This record gives sequence, C-alpha cells and structure tokens, in this order.
Amino acid sequence: MADLRRLPNLAALRAFEAAARHENFTRAAEEIHVTHGAISHQVRALEEELGVTLFVRHGKRIAITPEGERFADTLRRALTDIAAAAEVLQASSRQKRLTITSLSSFAARWLSPRLGQFIERYPDLEVMLQSSNHLTDFVRESVDVGIRFGRGHYPGLTVEKLMDDYYYPVASPRFNRGKLPKTPQQLVKSTLLRCDGEPWEPWFRAAGIEAAEPTGGLVFEDSSMLVRAAAEGHGIALARFAIVATEIESGELVRLSDIAVKCPSSYYFVCPPGALQKPQVQAFRTWLFDEIAKLKMPTTGVL
Repeated sequence: MADLRRLPNLAALRAFEAAARHENFTRAAEEIHVTHGAISHQVRALEEELGVTLFVRHGKRIAITPEGERFADTLRRALTDIAAAAEVLQASSRQKRLTITSLSSFAARWLSPRLGQFIERYPDLEVMLQSSNHLTDFVRESVDVGIRFGRGHYPGLTVEKLMDDYYYPVASPRFNRGKLPKTPQQLVKSTLLRCDGEPWEPWFRAAGIEAAEPTGGLVFEDSSMLVRAAAEGHGIALARFAIVATEIESGELVRLSDIAVKCPSSYYFVCPPGALQKPQVQAFRTWLFDEIAKLKMPTTGVL
C-alpha cells in the first residue's frame, strides 16, 4: 500500500487535473477560482516533485505529455470516487434534516410550542424552523416544506389546505382590573389594539355595531406582538384563533365574544414537487395534519 504521507500537494493535483482536462491554464484557473499564475506555479511544482514533465509549453499554448495523460486519467478516477463518496454522505445528511419555513406569528405561537412532540417522535431527525413573512425560494434556500397564510395560489409548488382561521376579540383577565366588557357595545368603547392589515371593521359589522375603524395609538406589524400586548393587559386584541390558541388554553387570555369572523386567508402546507417523496417530509405532513385535526375550531357565531 502506498504511503499516504507522500501524497503530492492536493491543491496542485486539483490544478493539474483541471489544466489537463481543459489543456488550458486560463480555463482551469477560472474553474477553480485562482489566477492563471497560480495554476502555472502549482503544475510546475508538481512536475518538480514527481520528476516528470506533464505539459509541453509552446509560448502560451500547452500540450499534455503521454505521462501527464496517464497520470490525469488515474487522478480523475480518484477524484470522481471522492466526489461520489462526498455526495453519498451529503445525501445521507440531508435525509436526516427537515427545514420548515412558516409565517413568523404562526411559527412562534402555534407551531413552535407543538414541534417538540414531533421531535420526540423522530429523535434522529434534525429540524430547522425558519420564520419569515416573505416568500421563500425553496430550491435556493434548501427548504423542504412551508406553511403559508394566503389564498392558496402558489405556482410551482404542491399545495394542500391545512385549515381556515377566525378572528375574535381577546383580552387578559386582568385587563381593566378584571372588569371585562360583556357586550360588543361595551367592548367598542375599550382600548382596542390593532395589527396592520387586520382591521376591526369586519368584526364590528358581524356584531351589529356601527363603528368606524379605530385610529390613533399603537399599531403592531406582527400578530405575535399584538397578542403579547393583550396578554400583558394593554388592551383588547382582535386575534386569530391559531395565534391565540395556546394563551386561551392556559387562561392567559380569554375570549370576549361568541362572534367570530372567518379570515379571508387560510393556512396551506406547501412544498416543491417531489419533496413528498422524502420520508421526513411525509412524516412531518402526517404529524401536522393530525395536530390540526385535534383543534377545536370556533363554530359559535362564525360569520
């Protein structure tokens, strides 16, 4: 067996293989992102180390020698084997990783508190949860699945509806020293917290209240911050069922009315075509739909 300690410099071997394949130092330099001079220097050093001429130089033109051709063939087979072995390892690593992207509020308030159950079921799987309010390039960002809140039109992706959502008013039981409004008319006179893009007016109409959209005060950009402010007793929030489910269950927030308004958008499970063939994606999809099925959706007073 050859002594691996006498292996030639690996950078020089890579430079030589690229130069032999292109029979051009400039194109070899472009391929491996070094200068023309670096390729020339590495090949020259390799020739001196081996004691063999690998290229014949004719000015700026080069021609590989028979010895160089034989060495390049052997080297190419070895590098191909290394690349194939690395690809197998990378594929194995990818099979043990699941990358999920979700709307920030849904990720923080619904998915993240439950995701531990999924991880306990699949302890060998590495799960990466990315929260973002921007659309994801699944291929470029190496994302396996996404949960989106919208109208369901996502070209180029496999799309399955997860669930609808509903708005209703919530508040901390400590709000206004525990004196919570008992009717929509009392509620509208209270401090109403607002989230950008989620107006109160549709709920006012459903409750039979003739009132304009609240103005002034703090407007939250993210639903999670809105819910947090309500839980801290700063006012009444018009919140989505999925976003406040955990706080309602714990008693940190209470629902103030049986009247609920269906959101114009819904939650969707999306993934690139073919991703459902991955075992980890199949496992997550099954778990996710099972969790959705356990939810007690609002039914009373839904409009």
